This record gives sequence, structure tokens and C-alpha cells, in this order.
Amino acid sequence: MLLRRMRWMSEGDGRWELDAETPATMEGTARPVPGDPLPLGLSRGPRVTRPKQLDFFHRFMASPLVPTFSAARDGVSVHHAHLLHLTDNWSFTILEQIHVKKLVSVVKEKLANRQEEASWTKDLKKHLHDVMSLGVGTELLITPDTTLLLELYDIKKGDRGKAIFHHKLPRHNVTFQASWPGLFVDKKGVYWDVPLSLSSDLASVGSSSGLSYHLLLQQNSGEPKCFGGDETSDVPIALLPGLCAKAAVSIKKSIDAWRKKEDKIKNVQPYDIFLSDSHVSFTGIVGAVASAYLGDCSRRVSTLDEARRSNAFRMFDERNKFAAFGDLFASVTFTAQYGNFQRLFLDLTKASARFDIASGSLFLCGASQLAQDFFFSRRPNIETFCDVCPDVTVSLQQQMVGPFSFRVESSVAIDPRSQDHFVRVDDSIFAIDWALKVLGSAKATAWYSPKHQEAMVELRFFES
Repeated sequence: MLLRRMRWMSEGDGRWELDAETPATMEGTARPVPGDPLPLGLSRGPRVTRPKQLDFFHRFMASPLVPTFSAARDGVSVHHAHLLHLTDNWSFTILEQIHVKKLVSVVKEKLANRQEEASWTKDLKKHLHDVMSLGVGTELLITPDTTLLLELYDIKKGDRGKAIFHHKLPRHNVTFQASWPGLFVDKKGVYWDVPLSLSSDLASVGSSSGLSYHLLLQQNSGEPKCFGGDETSDVPIALLPGLCAKAAVSIKKSIDAWRKKEDKIKNVQPYDIFLSDSHVSFTGIVGAVASAYLGDCSRRVSTLDEARRSNAFRMFDERNKFAAFGDLFASVTFTAQYGNFQRLFLDLTKASARFDIASGSLFLCGASQLAQDFFFSRRPNIETFCDVCPDVTVSLQQQMVGPFSFRVESSVAIDPRSQDHFVRVDDSIFAIDWALKVLGSAKATAWYSPKHQEAMVELRFFES
């Protein structure tokens, strides 16, 4: 699934939270609240920074202004980036964001008042401050495997900043990050600012199948504040001040039930090399996650109803503000594709269904209880049915013409407690992809989320 929400189980990464693309701020990224799956519409963060994405749009796609939309913020905004290469290994970026709604309001106000030209000049600084936001950044390639990135956004407004140190080791990636404030998003789509967020993580990098693991250490300081959206929402306990250590390990296996490499047009490159074979495949992920909390954030473990109903490891010391938690997880993905994405029309149809079990211990307890109820001819409990129901996400992609394809992705909720809507579509996201054939496997994606009223144009690389 190409436009997936940033879940605990992201393909190839096991049970883990990854940065997500978002139109809420200039930097274009947010982190999920620990333990929460992200709402649809927030996509997997690419390995290219937002300023570099904008520079690519400007240089190679004739798009001097790149739009985003967020109803909770300022509506439509357009972005432009100036990327300057100071040396071979050092670049500097100036990022501009214009709030279209505010710009239109200023112009209408001036035209209605019909003031003299001198007043326009007098108020120019004030108007620019209202309708435009500025950001700067610099990236230093210390060695071929080591990068330092510094960014400042909303200068003289919100003064948001970020520093990232990234180093590649053999089959591993090491990242240290500091954000002030750190932007997080919960499962309802509400954004939260944490005054200071520090993190370091170590991730294994290897083949798409087999063993992978991820280690994280994160420190949050200060009281979280709602960043737009619903001001009445409760502050996520996981964002309260404290230290969190987390480790996850998973095993992934992919099986091709059928794959057809024939019927391709000779000497014609597909629009996307990862979408060039008709196939039916299954992918399974099984793993475990363990976490420890110190500080106010430790109260999250005491509120996990799933842990109380299952055999998941759970420990909470309220006096010392310490907690530990461990559980299993699993995921199964079914994918079917027909077409080679070479011809001009209707040469790609792809459907996917993903079944996520976020708490393996809860699922096993529920399945065991249902088996006993069936064996002894007892009436099953509705809550037990809910415990074994997986989170389901379905996706459909269809080529329209040439490199352009349409995609829709929806989360499906299975709720036995609801008599009217046993199965319902909770969230949907719609997207148009423009495959960049010259790059082998890359695309420009424009997506829209009706539920969260957000839209964005971004670049994706090497996704299937």
C-alpha cells in the first residue's frame, strides 16, 4: 500500500513509529504519539527533506509554487525553496510559505478602503509578516556516511527548530534528533507541540525479508500544547515529560503465490520498475516490542486496558514514576496486481488488504476464550470478539493514462458491538500519482483526506 498511514507496523520496519509528512507546519513532518497509529493521509516520511523536495519540484517539474492545504491551520498555502550549494558538501536553504487566505484578505481590505499608495508602503512590513512565513536550513555532509542538518522555521512567529545528526553504519542507521518544539500527532489527527524533544535511535537496514530491529531513546521536556485542531482534546499521556526507552524486533516473510513476467513490451521501460509484474503475494510480520518509561509519561502503562485484559508484560511503580511494558504483534498483507505499467491506458490495477494485530497477547487470549466458548457451547462475549478483530486497511490503485494513476485507501473497522454498522469505513484518503519514469521508481503524489481536511503534494522514492 503506497499511501499508508504511519502505523506501528510500517512495511519493512516492524512495530515502529516513523516520521510522517504533514501540511500542518512548514517543515512538513510530524512524529506519531508513542503507541498511536497515525490517521490516514499522513504518509510515510520519505528520505528526502522537505526543502529538497520543493527544490526538485522547482527544477524538474516546472512548479515554482507547491501547494498544501490544512483546514485547521490557514487553509491553502504555497511553498517555495531556494537551495544554494555553498561547497560540494555544504548547502543552505531559504524556505518561503505564503498563506493564500491571508493574502486575499489583505488585498480585499486595501481595495475596499482605497487608501493611498503611501499607506501600502507603510504597512508593507506588517502585511508581509502576516501573509508570509520564513525558514532557513543548512545541511553539512561531514563524510559520505555522516550528515548534519539544522533547520529553523516560522522565524519571528513560532520559531520552530530542528537538528538532526545521521550516520550510516554497516547494515545500520544511527540518528540523533532535537526538536524545539517537537510536533506530534495522535490517532485522532490532533497535533501537539512538546517544548523540547530529544531522541536517538538505532535501526537495522537490510533485505526486505528476514530479521530487523530498532532501538529508541526519547526525552520529552515541558507541558504539551495543542497545535491547532480540537483545543478540548485531552493531552496524550505518552507526551508528558519523561524518558522513554523502546526496543522492537520483527521477522518478515514475503511469499509470491503467483507472478507473471511474460507479456511485457520489449525495450519499453515501465513507468515504475517496482510495479512492472502481475502478481499475487502475501507478506507476514511477527515481532515483539518492549518499552520502559521514567517520569510523568509512565502513567500511560496504567491506562492500557488491553494490557489488563491480556497476558502482556506490564509493570507500573507510581511512587517512582517508572513503568515497563512488553507485547507481541503481527501483520498480514495480501496484494494482487494485474498489468505491467508500460502501456498508455489501463495497464495497472492493484489491490491490497492489510490485517494488523497490534496486541498479540490480547489476540491470543481472545482466541483462546472463543475456542473454549465454542467447545463448551457457551455464548461468546462481545468484548472477546472485539479483541480478536484486527485493524484492516484496504487500498486500490488504477492507472488512468500514461504515468498517472488514481489511488484510494481506507481503514475498515469491524465492531461486533454495533448492530447498525458491524463493518464500516472509518477513514479514506484519495491520491493522484505521477510516476517519474526517468528515475526508475519515484513519483509525485497529491493526496487529500476528507475526514481531516488536509492535502499535500510530495515526492516518494522506491515504494511499491
